[in-house]
Amino acid sequence: MINKVVSGAAEAIRDIADGSTVMLGGFGLCGIPENCISALVSKGVKDLTCISNNAGVDDFGIGLMLHRHQVKKMIASYVGENAEFERQLLSGELEVELIPQGTLATRCLAAGYGMPAIFTPAGVGTEVAEGKEVRNFNGKDYLMEYAFDADFAIVKAWKGDTAGNLIYRSTSRNFNPVMAMAGRITIAEVEELVPAGALDPDQVHTPGVYVHRIFQGSGYEKRIEQRTVRPKN
Repeated sequence: MINKVVSGAAEAIRDIADGSTVMLGGFGLCGIPENCISALVSKGVKDLTCISNNAGVDDFGIGLMLHRHQVKKMIASYVGENAEFERQLLSGELEVELIPQGTLATRCLAAGYGMPAIFTPAGVGTEVAEGKEVRNFNGKDYLMEYAFDADFAIVKAWKGDTAGNLIYRSTSRNFNPVMAMAGRITIAEVEELVPAGALDPDQVHTPGVYVHRIFQGSGYEKRIEQRTVRPKN
């Protein structure tokens, strides 16, 4: 069985070059590849096209790369927590493609399944549909969206083995699994790395066949985007 372990984040992202298209897993600030993002910031790679559910916040996640002007284009569903993102968008410094969340996930799936495109009713008759093909199936219009073409997918899992099999926890299972399928090269950082064969096969969410590099991360902050509590009675 192939051992896919690398020494750490710096080695894992070693060949991500200027102008690359990179998927980054996670939902909000949950399950984001914190170590790889820090390594990309340290490396100073620029002109990236980033595909993610969101753009992080000003001082965490993809927001760290935005502050250093490393992102040329952002493809995302939700960007409402990042003031620097807003500033760069309004000033014309950043290209932005907003995508319905279900379309984002399905375009990832299409890439993983080897499908060139999908048809979805989401966005028909709106600005999202401008310049795109619309077809009618059984009396209903559908918008054609292309599968993503990403050079790299970077995901974060709770546990993985040396062969690249991954298990996610709770909300981090949202976009990480579909993005892990979709990159030409998939990089996984995990909280706990175990020997091949140590994971229960019935619990594996991403089979190792999709993963090219894996390492055990450290120092995870696991921030909460919006903390809401009940008032005391």
